[in-house]
Amino acid sequence: MSSDRPEPAVDLIVIGDCNPDVLVVGGDVTPAFGQEEKLVDSMSLVVGGSASITALAAARLGLRVALVAATGADAAGNFMLGELARAGVDTGSMSVRASLPTGMTLVLSRGDDRAILTAPGTIGALTAADVPADLLARTRHVHVSSYFLLEQSLGPGLAAVLAGARAAGATTSLDTNWDPAGTWGAEFFPEVLAQTDLLLPNEAEAERLAGAATLDEAVASLTKAGGRIVVKLGARGALYADGQRQYIATPPPMTPVDTTGAGDCFNAGLLTGLLRGLEPAEALALACATGAMSTQGIGGSGYVLELTAALALAREVNVRPAPDLHSP
Repeated sequence: MSSDRPEPAVDLIVIGDCNPDVLVVGGDVTPAFGQEEKLVDSMSLVVGGSASITALAAARLGLRVALVAATGADAAGNFMLGELARAGVDTGSMSVRASLPTGMTLVLSRGDDRAILTAPGTIGALTAADVPADLLARTRHVHVSSYFLLEQSLGPGLAAVLAGARAAGATTSLDTNWDPAGTWGAEFFPEVLAQTDLLLPNEAEAERLAGAATLDEAVASLTKAGGRIVVKLGARGALYADGQRQYIATPPPMTPVDTTGAGDCFNAGLLTGLLRGLEPAEALALACATGAMSTQGIGGSGYVLELTAALALAREVNVRPAPDLHSP
C-alpha cells in the first residue's frame, strides 16, 4: 500500500441490501390458508438485509463502517436508517428512491431452519454510480452482500467499482447469498469474481457457483486462480482455503434461538479479525464465534455482539488444518 495514501475514512464499506425483516418465530410457523388463524411465539420488526446485518455487526465489533444501499422514502426505510445509525453505521452514502418502496422480507423461523419471502422494492435499484468514488478511495476493505438480488442493477458496474477500490489499496470480499433466479453467475459474475479477494458462500452456494457436485470440488475450482474462500457450514463451523493453507473450524455446541443473519454476523467477525491483523485461522475462529453468538437473539441484530466476548468465545473454537482439497 502506498505510504502517501490518505488515512482511511472507514475500515469497511458494505454494499448491498437494506430492508427490514418481519420475523415470525415459533415451533409451527407454517401458514394455514382457508382463513385460519394460528398463534406463534413472537413477531418482530428487525434490521434485515445481508449487507445491513453485516454492517451493523461489524460496527458493534468496533470497525468504522459505511453502508451503501438503497431505501424508499417511507416508514420502512426510516426504520432501517435509524437503527443502523444508532448502531454506529455511517449511512451518509445511502440512496433514497422516492418512487419505490423499501424492500421487505418476511422470515418464518423455527429456530434451526427458516423460510424467507422477500418483496424486492428498492433492493434491486442500487447501481455502481451510487457508490461514492471518494469513499472507495479512503477505505481499507469493500464487502458486497446479496449480489444476486442486485445483479441486474449493480452487476454491470460492480467489477469496475471493486477494481477501483483495489487500485486505491483496499481489499475486497463478496457474499453472493442465494440466487433466486438459479443462474449462478451467468452474466456479470466472472468479472466481479476476478476483482474479489475473498469469497464468502455457504456450502450449497459454493457448489452451485462452481457447478460442482461436492464441496471439495467447489473449493478447488473457486481457488484455482489464487483467490481465497471461506465456506460457512452452519453449526458444523467453516472452511478456509487460499490455495496454500486450509483450515476447518468447529464452534462449541450452542442451542440456537434463531439462526437468521448468522452468516452475515459470521462475515462481520471474519472481516473484523482480518482488519485487526489476525492470522486467517484466528479470524476464522472469531467468525465462528460471532456467528454462533448471533443465534442467541431474535433476528440478525437481536443479540448485541461485543468484541471482548467474541474473542473469548473464539478461543473455544477448534481450528485445525484441513485435508489438501487440491490433491487427487
